[in-house]
Amino acid sequence: MMLASDNNSSHPVSFILLGIPGLEHSQFWIAFPLGAMYVVAIVGNITILHIIRTDHTLHEPMYLFLAILAITDLVLSSSTQPKMLAILWFHDHEIEYHACLIQVFFIHAFSSVESGVLMAMALDRYVAICFPLGHPSILTPSVVGKLGAVVMMRGLLWVSPFCFMVSRMPFCPNQVIPQSYCEHMAVLKLVCADTTINRAYGLFVAFSVVGFDTIVISISYVMILKTVLGLPSGEARLKAFGTCASHICVILALYIPALFTFLTHRFGHHVPQVVHIMFANLYLLVPPMLNPIIYGVRTKQIRDRVIQGCCGKDP
Repeated sequence: MMLASDNNSSHPVSFILLGIPGLEHSQFWIAFPLGAMYVVAIVGNITILHIIRTDHTLHEPMYLFLAILAITDLVLSSSTQPKMLAILWFHDHEIEYHACLIQVFFIHAFSSVESGVLMAMALDRYVAICFPLGHPSILTPSVVGKLGAVVMMRGLLWVSPFCFMVSRMPFCPNQVIPQSYCEHMAVLKLVCADTTINRAYGLFVAFSVVGFDTIVISISYVMILKTVLGLPSGEARLKAFGTCASHICVILALYIPALFTFLTHRFGHHVPQVVHIMFANLYLLVPPMLNPIIYGVRTKQIRDRVIQGCCGKDP
């Protein structure tokens, strides 16, 4: 296969994405539920954004963070799903080298952003439940915007070195990636050079981002639980638990498949490849699909607006 040369390295013109190895004869049909999930993710997140944008009563910290989460989900799902469906339906397996690196960047940067937004939402719930009177003055729209900017910049700055370091390295003749999209570790396995620094940096980013976010989320919910259990009214406790339940579901939907995919790439040599690849596909699709459904069902204000829009009457 042809190689393109830079000053310090040579890289392939393109890579070949296999899709779902081991299920070649079923890929066409597997694409239908994946495509349906992608449509639900797009429609659901656009609906959430439209409702929050048009209803000024929802311009509060929780809903502003939810809008940032919806934008992140749209980017994250759209960075992989169109190409994945093209592979499964139309056998369009080739992806240009720079397009592959761009996909690596968007997948990892916006996965970091998603984790950071969930951390910010946990902080919002902590302030709202533990300091209800001070919530509006503590988490102002300006503070929400700054938190969102910090989370975004962290994702962009932490992940940019991935692509830069890989782009400076030589590649082996084999340019086949045995999955449906370009991911950092999958691309790194095609490099014909010592990748110790790249792997170490990948572990550092993963553990620093997810480690920090999960610690903040855990501390926030421990403090929330302590406050909620101290409430005198059972109804108040139930309401407080209800406001946190949807957020906890979203956190689990992101971190469980993400952790499985991350650990399998590095240590799961005995995990069947088809299981790993299916989890890797679902990890980037299930959270963007579930988030608007969970918040749409669990959040009364959004649920009422959806019902109003569908039925053409007040809820």
